[in-house]
Amino acid sequence: MAGKLSVSPLAPASFPELPEIAGVEFSALAAGVRYAGRTDVMLARLAPGSAIAGVFTRSSTRSAPVLDCEAKLAAGTDADAGAAILVNSGNSNAFTGAAGEGSVAAICAAVSAASGIPTARVFTSSTGVIGERLPHERITQRLDELVAGLVPEGIETAARAIMTTDTYAKGSGAVVQSPAGEIRIAGIAKGSGMIAPDMATMLVYIFTDVAIAQPVLQQALSSLTEQTFNAITVDGDTSTSDTLLLAATGKGEARIDDLNDASGRTFVEALHKVMQDLAHQVVKDGEGASKFLEIRVTGATDDADAKTIAMSIANSPLVKTAIAGEDPNWGRVVMAVGKSGATADRDRLSIRFGDILVAEKGWVAPSYTEEAGAAYMKQPELHMSVDLGLGNGAFTAWTCDLTHAYISINADYRS
Repeated sequence: MAGKLSVSPLAPASFPELPEIAGVEFSALAAGVRYAGRTDVMLARLAPGSAIAGVFTRSSTRSAPVLDCEAKLAAGTDADAGAAILVNSGNSNAFTGAAGEGSVAAICAAVSAASGIPTARVFTSSTGVIGERLPHERITQRLDELVAGLVPEGIETAARAIMTTDTYAKGSGAVVQSPAGEIRIAGIAKGSGMIAPDMATMLVYIFTDVAIAQPVLQQALSSLTEQTFNAITVDGDTSTSDTLLLAATGKGEARIDDLNDASGRTFVEALHKVMQDLAHQVVKDGEGASKFLEIRVTGATDDADAKTIAMSIANSPLVKTAIAGEDPNWGRVVMAVGKSGATADRDRLSIRFGDILVAEKGWVAPSYTEEAGAAYMKQPELHMSVDLGLGNGAFTAWTCDLTHAYISINADYRS
């Protein structure tokens, strides 16, 4: 969008102070990919020995950068060569045919020439408008500057470079102690609209200093994605460019060989915390969002049904507009449960807004008052619980409300 968006009312007060990760350097600059004077390209360089794991959109129209990253990770390229990640905003290089593949090849070659990292270890992402050819020469002609500007403390600038309709830069980090030594994690994300992840989400880059084999790193990432990034939605639309890369440099104190031992569990818990925080920040920056909603479904026949119901509620325009209007319209929740296709029994279903029991046993709860529900809906962060009373299946999803601003932002997206 050409105009500057107001910062989300759900935004954190400031960008967090993230731990530096040994073996990672960042730089960013304004290359004019779409808008003049806007920082829109970032480069991360990873030390030799770094392991890379990733998950990506399963969209059948995924972008050229996604296809290239998938192919390189599948090939199992040599970690001893180090790695580089280059990301541009303003243009997604999606649905651009052979030209898109050519742009990826040109960027990877330029990164390799400027940094000495083999093209097989250069990973790229692009985000922005779909269906327009990427003017990659605006990026490639600035690669020497990007490499010269690499610094260990540059992660915040990198986070700002990948924003599109985001109203704030997103970062999260953790420093924890394990039996194997200190573990440091830092991550950045972009995402605001076209958010209904399918395998990964938006653009997310997470870095850690642990020494860990690539298959083990991939196992950790894949297992945590389902309960973090694949549990959020803003508008029900899955991007062509969703990419999540996790890099482990091996330059810290800890070595992780088994995710189930004490050090492995500590690492997984810390990584979960960072991934969930970034996922929540994406929802809180949902285009036009004014409310953050957690939806907890329990008592389903299995976890799959619980997720189906949770996402049906989270993606319902009627539920989301009711939240925007601070209307405790629990009938819309009943509707979303019923339309999901998952097993449900009207007379076993119960609904809560926060601690308020709203409905049970096929009818409104005797203790419920509309005044209590309306008062609760005025809060900026809301919790909704649905229990099916059928089994042990459970799932938690997160979403935001749907306001007039969402229409304004997307009606004007390409101007």
